[in-house]
Amino acid sequence: MPAKRYLMTPGPTPVPPQVLAAMAEPMIHHRAADFRKHYGECLARLKQVTCTESDVLLFTASGTGAFESAVVNLCAPGERVVAVTAGSFGDRWVKLAQAFGADVVQLKYAWGETPQAADLEAKLKEIGGAPVAFVVQSETSTGVVSDIEAFAKVAQAAGTTLVVDAVSSLAAVPLEMDAWGVDVVISGSQKALMTPPGLGLAAVSQRAFEHASRVKQPRFYWDWEKTRAAQAKVDAPFTPAVSLVIGMNVALGMILEEGLETAFDRHVRLGRATRAGIKAMGLTLFSPDEDRSAVVTAVNSPAGIDSGDLNKILKDKYGVTIAGGQGDLKGKIFRIGHIGWFDLFDITTTLTAIEIALAELGADIVRGTAVNAAVAAFQA
Repeated sequence: MPAKRYLMTPGPTPVPPQVLAAMAEPMIHHRAADFRKHYGECLARLKQVTCTESDVLLFTASGTGAFESAVVNLCAPGERVVAVTAGSFGDRWVKLAQAFGADVVQLKYAWGETPQAADLEAKLKEIGGAPVAFVVQSETSTGVVSDIEAFAKVAQAAGTTLVVDAVSSLAAVPLEMDAWGVDVVISGSQKALMTPPGLGLAAVSQRAFEHASRVKQPRFYWDWEKTRAAQAKVDAPFTPAVSLVIGMNVALGMILEEGLETAFDRHVRLGRATRAGIKAMGLTLFSPDEDRSAVVTAVNSPAGIDSGDLNKILKDKYGVTIAGGQGDLKGKIFRIGHIGWFDLFDITTTLTAIEIALAELGADIVRGTAVNAAVAAFQA
């Protein structure tokens, strides 16, 4: 009998059948009225999810592509920028900005530490300010979620354009772009937005558009003004991923029907359940044990157990796919995603599989308590 599959990574995440069904409809032309209806509705819903009245620019790309759009529109060659980095994705944005000639000052933390807005304030004062700062809201490699509202206050006071990587956090944890004064929000389709990979988005404030108009950096596909002008006519400057846009529109409708606050609460409870089950087994958390860490739970692998071996047994024998550690954490931690189309039963199934697989690997764990602990934490 074919094995059931459980995708429990922090991206890509499971896609609801309603979204898959919409994407399986016959192809339509991207300039035709029937697609424009989907496109316009999708763009409007993205504003609601991002909590902004500003333009949300949609690209056929990964989240990294959307982030590159921020770099080429905001960072002039040789200009000093600040990157807050505490994991794999913060490090990626450093490399990306450097690739386009920016002079990147790093506010660097150990992987697993939580960046603090006060440190950005001190760094900006130390270097005499910077026109742009990059910060990751949810560092997927570690499970850490930063306080973006606090970072936005610091950036505003310093006159710095703040770019937020919300690839794995948008629609999973609160992010109020306009109310908090965030300049740019970057995200992607394959995380909490419950859509297959392939769409990147950049929500851009008027202040950020004005900043971009002054930057002399070569750009074509990523030129914000091209996309902004086309979307004003409910059009795209280049051929969009038609089926993905249609699917994302359905997914966004589901998120808004659930309600953002309800979705945020669900993610908090899923995170609590996961952490409670992990601790009940006698394992230790790598990610913070706090409600804000509602995107992904990172767990220290038991002594003598390579997390890669655990991941392989889970996938090959039990049909459960989780994520391993990145960089220096490879083999040392494993990560369980709980963003997007997840419920309590996904968590309890995954915890049970982890318990069985670790026992097979000879790990010294407590058996038979994880599910009860998870259910109690979810319902609390």
